[in-house]
Amino acid sequence: MKSLLPPSRGYFAIGVEGISKAVNLGNLLRSAHAFGASFVFTIGADDRALEMQADTSKASTHLPLYHWRSLAELKLPKGCALVGVEIHEEARALPSFPHPLRAAYVLGPERGALTAELAARCQHLVRIPTAFSLNLATAGAIVMYDRLRSLGRFGSRPVVERAAAPPPPPHVQGPPRRRRRQG
Repeated sequence: MKSLLPPSRGYFAIGVEGISKAVNLGNLLRSAHAFGASFVFTIGADDRALEMQADTSKASTHLPLYHWRSLAELKLPKGCALVGVEIHEEARALPSFPHPLRAAYVLGPERGALTAELAARCQHLVRIPTAFSLNLATAGAIVMYDRLRSLGRFGSRPVVERAAAPPPPPHVQGPPRRRRRQG
C-alpha cells in the first residue's frame, strides 16, 4: 500500500511526561505511527499506562518506544529540539510556530502540566489555542498534524471558500550530479 504521507524533511518524536492511562498512550502511539513519527517516549510513566491499550495499528512493533523513569534519563539525538506542549503564558501559539526540522514534542500528564524542570529543559514551548485543555492523545495528534501541514510538501490553502487550491510546489532534489566515467 502506498503511503499517503507526503515527503517531509527532518524527523520528529512525540512523548509524554507522567502518563497514567494506557488508553491515552495507546492512542498517542497509534497517531504517532500514522503521522510518521520516528519514535515515541515516556518520562516517569505509571506502570499501568505501559500496557498500551488502544494501539490497534500495533505501532509498538513498527517504531521505537522509549520509557525513561525520570527526566535525568531522557536522551535525545544530537541536534533534536525538545518542544513542550503546554497551556503556558510564555508558550507560542501552535499555528504560528515554526517547527524545528529535528524535534521531540513532549506533552504533560492527564490532569496536570509539564513539571517546571521539564519546561525549563525545553527549547520551545507551544500551546494549542483552545478554550480549555484537550485529551492528551488528541493534543498530540493536533501537534503532529500541524507539523505535517507545516513541513510536508503541501501547496498553499485557498483563502476563500470554494476556491481551487494551487498545486503543490514541485519536489526538488537539487542540481544533477556530475559523475566521472568509470573505466
